[in-house]
Amino acid sequence: MSEPVFPPLLTGHPVQGGEDPFDRAQAMAALGCDSGTVVYNIQADHLRVAIVFAPEVPLRDAMAMLPLCAVGFQNALGALAPPEVAVHLGWDGLICVNGARCGAFHTAASTTDPAELPDWLIIGWELALLQTSDAPGETPDVTALYDEGCADVSATQLVESWSRHMLTWLNRWEEDSNAPLHSEWMGLLRGVGEPIGEEGVFLGTDERFGMLIRDGAETHLRPLTDLLETAR
Repeated sequence: MSEPVFPPLLTGHPVQGGEDPFDRAQAMAALGCDSGTVVYNIQADHLRVAIVFAPEVPLRDAMAMLPLCAVGFQNALGALAPPEVAVHLGWDGLICVNGARCGAFHTAASTTDPAELPDWLIIGWELALLQTSDAPGETPDVTALYDEGCADVSATQLVESWSRHMLTWLNRWEEDSNAPLHSEWMGLLRGVGEPIGEEGVFLGTDERFGMLIRDGAETHLRPLTDLLETAR
């Protein structure tokens, strides 16, 4: 399998076997690797990718990289997959293909203080390429890319396409701030207007992509920083 070719601002770093690129990227970032380092692991049934950012804004603003990378992914897969394949995103990082869970985004940073300038921020994503269950019909809400009419989409192509679309959105975000990204992301989000367990109804997101939840007469905000995973 050929390795992905990345745009000039990005540097690829493959890992093998069962190693998780999200963990490796955190370790590399803590040691001072360059922003734009993309760690990836391409396996026959599973694709995992993580990118290192060195934000120049406080964490509350840098968290825009999560929806930015997710929108870049949707644009990339949308361009490669057959037109009838629907790709949507969950506020919590969920990746859905044709209405079923197919993958997820993850994020970690050197700090969890929203007002602090982080030394690094990692956005990782994973995607199931092939079902590994012996009885996939028992889990209709879970799928894999190649079961959804995307057998011709190679993992290498997808990583390359994602990196280009992500950089396009990064340039646009640097020029125009959150508004264009917010508009695009809202058009791809699942669950808007629907209940979230017993918490209330998902109304949409604020200007920093935080989840707005209506509970009776009250509206609560869940910031994107709530999705940060413990640095490893």
